[in-house]
Amino acid sequence: MVIHWFETIESTHQYLIAALREGTVCAPYAVGAKLQTQGIGSRGNAWHGEEGNFFFSFCIEEKHLPDDLPLASVSIYFSSLMKEVLASYGSKVWLKWPNDFYLKEKKIGGMITTKIGSTIVGSIGLNIIISPPDFGHLDVFISPNDLAEQFIGSIDQKESWKKVFSNYKIEFDENRSFSFHLDGKLVSLKDAVLCDDGSIELENKKVYSLR
Repeated sequence: MVIHWFETIESTHQYLIAALREGTVCAPYAVGAKLQTQGIGSRGNAWHGEEGNFFFSFCIEEKHLPDDLPLASVSIYFSSLMKEVLASYGSKVWLKWPNDFYLKEKKIGGMITTKIGSTIVGSIGLNIIISPPDFGHLDVFISPNDLAEQFIGSIDQKESWKKVFSNYKIEFDENRSFSFHLDGKLVSLKDAVLCDDGSIELENKKVYSLR
């Protein structure tokens, strides 16, 4: 997968979506930046980051994903792959459902995904060296370029959903003291039941990550 690096960009996610729609790039393709000025987080929130942190977006055709991967949980799959890469460097990062990166009780990053036709666009923001107040940063140092290369390599291995999700399930209990947004309100994960397709059952509802 080709990775195009920018010095500065407004949003790697929006750049890649626009380029795909305009036909100036095609999957597989990736973009990264040293500095992102208008990053996007979950639920349309801004993702703030300083120069030297990780701002990265990639796209891949749906047909090149593992056959057993539930598409509604594709963001869990990709964030799990990134978590495995970070763990290989000794990081203690864990994943808060569905796809936020945490160290202990502090968020250090997250992932969003968008479907453009038959192409999946995924974007990851990670605080590698510095973080805003109330957020954390990575507990090991990995250069953005090396992290991108390692992550793309893990995608190329095309690990099955079953294998990746088996590791994700092990630490799901870390979520019990946290909440997430559902239909505009904050809902506790204390009694959530994790299903094999990556969804959770909560308050008699089956909820998918859908981002």
